[in-house]
Amino acid sequence: MKRTGTAVWSGGLKDGNGKISTESGVLDNVQYGFHTRFELGAGTNPEELIGAAHAGCFTMALAAQLGEAGITPKSMMTTATVTLDKVDDGFSITEVHLNLVANIPGADQKTFEEAALKAKLGCPVSKLLNTHITLDARLDN
Repeated sequence: MKRTGTAVWSGGLKDGNGKISTESGVLDNVQYGFHTRFELGAGTNPEELIGAAHAGCFTMALAAQLGEAGITPKSMMTTATVTLDKVDDGFSITEVHLNLVANIPGADQKTFEEAALKAKLGCPVSKLLNTHITLDARLDN
């Protein structure tokens, strides 16, 4: 399986702008640039997109882990906070924090926590990111 994303950029770093698109068309020429990355401009940025991808990947992986335990979640919501810091050689994503709130009837705390940890470690996006990943998981039945 292969998926594609496309970025087009015009201009310099601070005065330029870009558009991001995905193969599926869900993102179609969505604006991004310096102001959307380092300030509060309209549009998206790479870190926000990584956060959405990581949250989605982790939550799907957790559904798979729970399924192996014979448990079906009613609802799960994960927020991934991606931290971009200035380091010696430029900028780096230094941390991703996953915050999960789940409603899973029939799940006990131990099974839930074990499944969440396995999902955090096994999610393909977690494996891709070379950074510190933390997790807060709350069972809210």
